[in-house]
Amino acid sequence: MTYTPKSDFLATVQARGFIADCTDYQSLDEAMVKGVVPGYIGYDATAASLHVGHLMNIMLLRWFQKLGGKPITLMGGGTTKVGDPSFRSDERPLLDAQQIDANIDGMGRVFARYLDYGDSPSGALMLNNAEWLDGLNYLDFLRDIGRHFSVNRMLSFESVKSRLDREQSLSFLEFNYMILQAYDFLELNRRYGCLVQMGGSDQWGNIVNGIDLTRRVIDKQIYGLTTPLLTTSDGRKMGKSANGATWLNDQMMSPYEFWQFWRNTTDDDVGRFLKLYTELPLDECNRLGALGGSEINAAKIILANEVTMLLHGTEAAQTAEATAREVFENGGVGDDLPTLDLTAEEIGSGISIVQLMVRAGLVASGKEAKRLIADNGARLDDAPLTDAGLVLDAAALATPIKLSAGRKRHALVRLA
Repeated sequence: MTYTPKSDFLATVQARGFIADCTDYQSLDEAMVKGVVPGYIGYDATAASLHVGHLMNIMLLRWFQKLGGKPITLMGGGTTKVGDPSFRSDERPLLDAQQIDANIDGMGRVFARYLDYGDSPSGALMLNNAEWLDGLNYLDFLRDIGRHFSVNRMLSFESVKSRLDREQSLSFLEFNYMILQAYDFLELNRRYGCLVQMGGSDQWGNIVNGIDLTRRVIDKQIYGLTTPLLTTSDGRKMGKSANGATWLNDQMMSPYEFWQFWRNTTDDDVGRFLKLYTELPLDECNRLGALGGSEINAAKIILANEVTMLLHGTEAAQTAEATAREVFENGGVGDDLPTLDLTAEEIGSGISIVQLMVRAGLVASGKEAKRLIADNGARLDDAPLTDAGLVLDAAALATPIKLSAGRKRHALVRLA
């Protein structure tokens, strides 16, 4: 990006690494300088929680609100019924209305940690596109909106083309998704004066469709801004851990596990993640990211504390750090470790150590647990665990035990 922004928002997010592309930097920048600009990101309700892969765009909305924008979190109550086919190899499973509503409730609790939904001019709005999509008349929609879309052009978008090039089926239902998302942008401009849609760079085609549709239907200029698709320095997709997604709802991942995810950041990612996921000044992010040797571990603790504090609060971050120190430095148990509570009935005449490791979430399968034990990577109460056939009864679990997978994953198992 060669354009030098004048608005605080674009200058800040450019410097911190949030921008992949923008449809018109200068015009959007001028609009941001003039006053409060409404802008949105859409989220389909495909799971009960958002995960770390969503966090960069949530932080973008947070900066947007702090620096002159009015953020709109658009829940896909309507579009979730169709499913975004972008860069997927198969069709998403269809959810019923009750599950979609439950997922929206779970996602809303996350947004409330990062955005202010108050009544100020920059107060955030949480909207649901089912409000206008559920009542559409199909024939009217085809005549008034569908006629503006070229199938030839839609087929040229990389998100669709990649699916077809692999000769993987793309249903007519999914093909409609990009038209519905474009219509969202048009409706948000009509109803709320929304001027910019933001999203990951995989959404570029959908965003451009909305801009083009709005120009054709109501002759309004609106903008798109995308963030880079983020991978870690070792090539993994951001947000994925050894045990699956890193969830943002504490019912699905404890604050300690969330904190530990960030503490385990690779050295090369620390500076970049501090810029994207915290509000520390840029100079401090650069200083911490440049530390080497054992000093980089202090920077990782700061990263973990800052990110956890934004999501779960200061007390949760402090407790997580204290637990980690007790577990790693002092060889103790710690009060905030993930805990598996078992009843005597569940244990019965005995339960295998392999099953305990799976149920505690330390491994994905019994096969993985056995391999870890064989490779001397498992520990029981900080002592090497060498017997994959070990069976524990209720008496053995009367005192909580600590299971470890490698040096960084730990859990307690106790009798409820």
